[in-house]
Amino acid sequence: MSFSVDVLANIAIELQRGIGHQDRFQRLITTLRQVLECDASALLRYDSRQFIPLAIDGLAKDVLGRRFALEGHPRLEAIARAGDVVRFPADSELPDPYDGLIPGQESLKVHACVGLPLFAGQNLIGALTLDGMQPDQFDVFSDEELRLIAALAAGALSNALLIEQLESQNMLPGDATPFEAVKQTQMIGLSPGMTQLKKEIEIVAASDLNVLISGETGTGKELVAKAIHEASPRAVNPLVYLNCAALPESVAESELFGHVKGAFTGAISNRSGKFEMADNGTLFLDEIGELSLALQAKLLRVLQYGDIQRVGDDR
Repeated sequence: MSFSVDVLANIAIELQRGIGHQDRFQRLITTLRQVLECDASALLRYDSRQFIPLAIDGLAKDVLGRRFALEGHPRLEAIARAGDVVRFPADSELPDPYDGLIPGQESLKVHACVGLPLFAGQNLIGALTLDGMQPDQFDVFSDEELRLIAALAAGALSNALLIEQLESQNMLPGDATPFEAVKQTQMIGLSPGMTQLKKEIEIVAASDLNVLISGETGTGKELVAKAIHEASPRAVNPLVYLNCAALPESVAESELFGHVKGAFTGAISNRSGKFEMADNGTLFLDEIGELSLALQAKLLRVLQYGDIQRVGDDR
């Protein structure tokens, strides 16, 4: 078994459908358990040499109230020390932190266990743990596939922690007039929903988060993008707009990432893509779901790692 592009895209979509961090975390764990066909999965936050469960599936509910100190849980300590995927032998002598915590399984003897450390830059921020009752349950998945899963989870957790930090430090603009930073976009309305939207715009505008704006046609997604840009420190730099639905598939990659001279017939000079044009500004990609799945996968990698490669550039 291997991951298809649409499987990864569906995981990313499920993350964005959640309302609030906790809902997103739970959607992630539930989806991963289905995709990986594992018996138990957990997302944990790392803090002060201990792992704190944020979301679980297939484990007893009281796991969420526990704190797993590294000193008392050698498997979790091994995950924290590792910089990559950790596959524990099915007959590992290291005690499992979830022993007795999987309903219907009084003890975890011979079973499959994988740990994925989650990083923000070089900093450990959490972990994903996957357990299966069959010893070879995760052998069908390569380390690279599991790293992609870890990257999605790390991005979700990192964004949540950043928003939490912004809120706790009261870094939101607008001390003089509420929502002053978005007034130029002519967003009107005092309903609870509109008030909450403006608050969320203020939060993300003060950060460097990637933002997914969802809604039916005509609900004002472009207006929200402009509001985020105008309320951000990037407002002095360009807001670049691209309607992905209007792009022929043959030129879509070049429009996004640019190309080098000679990359294809008609490429008579180097050309910057929309990502480079929006450097230090804001890039708004409309109708992103209309891009081909292959191009969505390349776009996902750019959003995760920040690396852009022009078409025809082999460096």
